Amino acid sequence: MPGRPLFHLALAGLLLAGSLAARATEPRQFDYMLNCQGCHLPDGSGNPQRQVPAFPGQLGRFLGVPGGREYLVQVPGSALSGLSDEALAGVLNWMLATFDAAGVPAGFKPYTGAELSGWRRAVPADVQRVRSELLQRIAEQEKPQGT
Repeated sequence: MPGRPLFHLALAGLLLAGSLAARATEPRQFDYMLNCQGCHLPDGSGNPQRQVPAFPGQLGRFLGVPGGREYLVQVPGSALSGLSDEALAGVLNWMLATFDAAGVPAGFKPYTGAELSGWRRAVPADVQRVRSELLQRIAEQEKPQGT
């Protein structure tokens, strides 16, 4: 019967999506699963061999240096995702709370969709260079005084 394999494939996709949704405890986690987890993995550990950074113990550090807050929005996976600005803000806030709550600076204001719009349109041409510069600022900031 023509079209039957396509029907089965579509049904399998719906069942898989349903099972993923059943494992997510809230909508932002589900958005993470669909948009980020493929590269950063369920636990946020990333994949160093493929230059995919880990989130635990790292994300909050970016919020403590100038340009870091914007950078988390401007990385291609964030900026180019199909998520709305509000949904992306929610995912970023969820990721910070889930993967690096201890590293989030005091006084952190959660991301909002309104602030993301402009940053998403201003993705740096060399994201790796920006990341390296931010990591250097973070290291200098975290270096003990007098060394």
